[in-house]
This record gives sequence, C-alpha cells and structure tokens, in this order.
Amino acid sequence: MKIAVLTSSRADYGIYLPLLKRLKEDADIQLSIIAFGTHLKAQFGKTIDQIKNDGYTITKQIDNLKYGDNPQDIALNYAYTTKLFAELWNDTSYNYVICLGDRYEMAAAVNAGIPFGVKFVHIHAGETSEGAIDNIYRDQISLASTLHFVAIESFTKRIKALTKKKNTSHFCGAIGLENINGVKLLSKKEFYAKWQIDLKLPTILMTVHPETIDPTANHSHIEELKTALIVLLERSQVLVTMPNADTLGSMYRTMFKKLKDKYPIKLFLVENLGTQSYFTAMKYCKLLIGNTSSGIIEAASFKKFVINLGNRQLGRAHGENVIHVPFDCKKIISKAMIYFDSIYTGMNIYELKNGSAQIIKILKDKLNGIS
Repeated sequence: MKIAVLTSSRADYGIYLPLLKRLKEDADIQLSIIAFGTHLKAQFGKTIDQIKNDGYTITKQIDNLKYGDNPQDIALNYAYTTKLFAELWNDTSYNYVICLGDRYEMAAAVNAGIPFGVKFVHIHAGETSEGAIDNIYRDQISLASTLHFVAIESFTKRIKALTKKKNTSHFCGAIGLENINGVKLLSKKEFYAKWQIDLKLPTILMTVHPETIDPTANHSHIEELKTALIVLLERSQVLVTMPNADTLGSMYRTMFKKLKDKYPIKLFLVENLGTQSYFTAMKYCKLLIGNTSSGIIEAASFKKFVINLGNRQLGRAHGENVIHVPFDCKKIISKAMIYFDSIYTGMNIYELKNGSAQIIKILKDKLNGIS
C-alpha cells in the first residue's frame, strides 16, 4: 500500500509523529513524505532538517512560499502552491494521501489533487475555529477528502453535514497526544544545555499567531500584548515560540524581537523547539498564554491552564483549563496572575489511546474492501 503524508509546518509534523512511526514500521506500507511550506524556510527554523534528523526520508520537497504574508501575498502563495502540486499529482500516484488540519498551504495542495482523483485522508477534520480563515480551508480539505478522522466523536456529525456522505468519518482522538507517552522528555538540566533557558525559574510558555478574519485588528492586538508582556516579564521569564506564516505574522515577529533587545535575559524567542523540547517546556512552565491549538488540545494533559487570547480559536471544543481573554493588556495580566500557580485537575477531552493504530487499520480495511 502506497501512502503519502503531506506536511507543511512544524505544527502538523509534531502531530503526525506517532502515525509516521507506525507507517514507517509497517511492512505492508510504502511511505512517502512530501514536505513543503515553512519546513523549507530558514526564517521559520528550516524544520525539514528535523524531519531528516528523526530518521525519515523526504520523498519530495516543494518550495511553495514564494511571496510574503500580506493578504495579496497569501492569495498568491495559494495559487503558486496549487500550480506546483498540480505538477506533482500529474506525475505520482498513491493509494492514500494523508493531510492534516487547516493551513492554507495544505488546502491548496489538496485542491490541486481534485481533478486527479487523489484519495485524501483528512486528520483533525470536523473542527471549528471561527476566528480564523483557516476554518474555510479546513472545510475545503474535508470536502476534497475520501476519509476523515476526527479528534472528538461528536465531530463526525459535522463531517456528515458538510460532505453529505455517510461512513467517511472515524473517531481517533488527537493523535499528537500519543507523543506525551512516546517521547522521552528532557530534564530541566538537559533543556538548559540545549537551549540555555533555565526552567527552574518561573516560566510562561507563549505562542501567538495573527488573527486572520480581520487582519487589521492585529495592530491593536500587538500593542496590547506588548504592554502585557512588559508587566509579566517583571514576574516571570517568557519563552516564545514564534508565529507561523499567517497573514501579518511578521508584525508579531518584529514586536517580539524589539522587546527581546530590552529583556535579553528574560525573554526567549525560539523558531522551533521540536516536540520533545516543546512538551518539556509545557511540563515545567507555570501556564500557557497565546492562541495556538496546542493550548486547546495538549495543555490539559500536562495539567496546565491556558490564557487563550482573542478569537482565533473561537468555536474550538476545549476543556475547563482554557480561559478566554480578549487582547486587552489589563485582562491578560489579571488572568495570568490568577492562574500563575494553579494546577488543572480535570481531564483532556481529546485523549484516546492508540488512535494512530486505528487510522492504519481503517486504511487497510478500506483498501481491502472491508467496511
């Protein structure tokens, strides 16, 4: 069975890891990895090197991010990605092509395959993020896909309503959570040796991406976040994983870098921690602040509270550890102080054991005509 996996960023690669490991080890499967997007860009950490260092062979590299990050550039990147993947799908054939999430690069790659009848398999289908245009891209991917794997069982209803098809959606949980048990975390000493960041000190873990429904709002968001950060840095060091390639993400990067110059020993900026180091930081941090899906999905497994900023994750299913706060400096500071030393004692609503194994079994069954 020939299976290709599309990966466009550090985020989807980290989620894929448990599944990639099983695919690689399965004697019945010929695995191809197609890497594109920010993986190939130095300014985003050139994370294609991480894939190689993890022992995976990259079958195809596609350098598709030719333009910048303003709205016109995003549209041009989408068109260029579609062109490059049309060429790929014309020359290759797989039993299944696995895709994940809601990135515009992923949607362009998938939409290019529609005329070729590519059988896409969509992981993390059926979710909602009303505060980002990614919501549209996710639905585009689902509509073009043959099979859908959802992180929460109730999402199967949304897939049925969207696609008007029965028996295409399957519950597998959030497979990235398997990394928590599958990846050996670093000690605080080992983390310091690797990153020169002392997690013995109080630490806030932060990842903030732009809001894309109303890009102009990012100007005020950056100012409110900057003001809050200055106050928080008086109490804690802050470890920032830098924004992705969304619309106007460069504005956040500029703000973080300027603030780094003023707080060189308390503010740390990292392009890509990798799964092992990121989970290590999450384990030892006081709390998370930002608007990333890892706060929604993974933080609960580490018993952490999350100050979820703005509307980017609006509509996402989440546990009681997620505290919604607008981009308002006073409210960000207030909630951060309240939950700084708190431990979440609830469950993770996304957790399901061996979801990646279920995905492979279902793919084999479908290919062999077993419903």
